[in-house]
Amino acid sequence: MFILHDILKKLKKEFVPSRKGEERGTWFIYTLIAIIIPFTSSKTSNLFRCLKSFFGFTGIRKKRYYTFMASPKIPWQRLWQCLWKIIPEPLTNDRLILALDDYINPKTGRKIFGCAKVFDHAAKQNQSKYPWAQNIVSIGLLKIVKGRWACLPLSYRFYHLKKSIEQRKQACSKPEIEFETKLDQAVNMITDIAAILIMRYSTIYQIVVIFCLLLTTLFFVEFRRNSHFSEID
Repeated sequence: MFILHDILKKLKKEFVPSRKGEERGTWFIYTLIAIIIPFTSSKTSNLFRCLKSFFGFTGIRKKRYYTFMASPKIPWQRLWQCLWKIIPEPLTNDRLILALDDYINPKTGRKIFGCAKVFDHAAKQNQSKYPWAQNIVSIGLLKIVKGRWACLPLSYRFYHLKKSIEQRKQACSKPEIEFETKLDQAVNMITDIAAILIMRYSTIYQIVVIFCLLLTTLFFVEFRRNSHFSEID
């Protein structure tokens, strides 16, 4: 519990030091605790009830909490970087081992961010090959935890189809989104993670890691240039 308290305290400091920022930080921390509690699911409605029943947030209205959960003002990038910095030993045999993959998150609502008709190559015979879902590119740290390999999530990106971005541009009220291929998103995430983690080691090690990172980036760029397969639009 002391370790969890220290982690949550550091995460709360990443929010803007204002009245609204303090409020968002408090709600964010207690929402994480509600997710950790084993007798509730991670649905927003259940988390809302948990905050009201167990933590005494009787003044929160349902609409306001749902707005908070979808708020673009939550500093996700700073929160991820904070978590990267407090990983005690990210290396395995002096190597940073990362796992990269994409997955879909099926949805039923029609106004959910990042949703589109996405091709599912792993769909079964009784499932649609183009479900209404979010397509997410994620990256994690592979690490042995208590004698077993575990994948600790480090970051993610929503993949948007080109046609979805073009339709979004026609709606002037929505913020613009630049198209990125999945390989571009992967390179950006690896670069961000490496920039934080290599600060913890010696200068020689930093040079080696930067060199390996450049080689990885060049590999992705060259693979994308010579590949005969394209992103499904």
